[in-house]
Order: sequence, then structure tokens, then C-alpha cells
Amino acid sequence: MATDETRTSGAGAPDDDVVTPVHVRMTRIVEMGMLGWLVALVVVLLVPALHAGDRSWWPWCCVAGLGLGVVSLFYVRRGRGNAADA
Repeated sequence: MATDETRTSGAGAPDDDVVTPVHVRMTRIVEMGMLGWLVALVVVLLVPALHAGDRSWWPWCCVAGLGLGVVSLFYVRRGRGNAADA
């Protein structure tokens, strides 16, 4: 079994070349998700074929996504989701 000193990644590079994570605000991620659900809701409501018949639940799926986004935004802003940046 290889030790940490002898272990290498798939390309043969040593583990010393670990990529550092990029710092991203969690609120920005939640806001972009909410924007995506809002765009989806507008498209579903503007195209009648997307909310008629068997697809009548599609607008409510978008509304639920927006609602969960609002809850997530409050959660993150209170400091629970990303305590260092909330």
C-alpha cells in the first residue's frame, strides 16, 4: 500500500500540486439557482404547451423551486449554510 509521500495522481503529478478551492459566496449560488427557477417559470407560463394537459404541474415545480430558494437564502444569510461568509 502506498504512503502519502509516494502516492501520485493519475497524471503522475505529486499530491503537492493540489488545486486550492475557489472561494464563492453561498448566497450567490442560491440566488443564481432562484434565477434559474424564475426563468423556467416564465418560459413555462409563456408557452401554453408546457403547462397544459399532463404538464399542468410544471409551473408548480418552478414555484416550489423558488420557494425552496427563498428558504435557503434565509438559512444561508443567518449563517447556517456558510458560517464564514453568510
